[in-house]
Amino acid sequence: VCVRSPLPLSSATRGLGVHRVFPQPSRMHASIVQDTQDAAILAVPIQPKASTTDGVCIHGNAIKIRVAAPPVDGAANEELIQFLARALSLPLAAVHIESGTNGRHKRVRLSGVTGAYVTACLLQKDP
Repeated sequence: VCVRSPLPLSSATRGLGVHRVFPQPSRMHASIVQDTQDAAILAVPIQPKASTTDGVCIHGNAIKIRVAAPPVDGAANEELIQFLARALSLPLAAVHIESGTNGRHKRVRLSGVTGAYVTACLLQKDP
């Protein structure tokens, strides 16, 4: 899991022993995943045409996912939906792209789960 700061180190602080401090992923879920009454809304920038569909990492205030499918005829959107359904053990009907169907930055509605569950599943470390 990679965690990236939204602000890069300035050239004045590089090489001076100044390090960025990142919040723990468990504390970050509030800004990445929003809970609604019956679902969680996930902010997802995707990278289409990746070598594989994976690579979940924190990127600013979103969870970035690499998708192997090209952004043609909704193939990348469909693969994103299938990836999230598999990763979160949800039926395909519970995963819906609310906005960003034609762009890289998407908001995905995940019905029947909480933000804490989504964060725990997507950001779990491999043993």
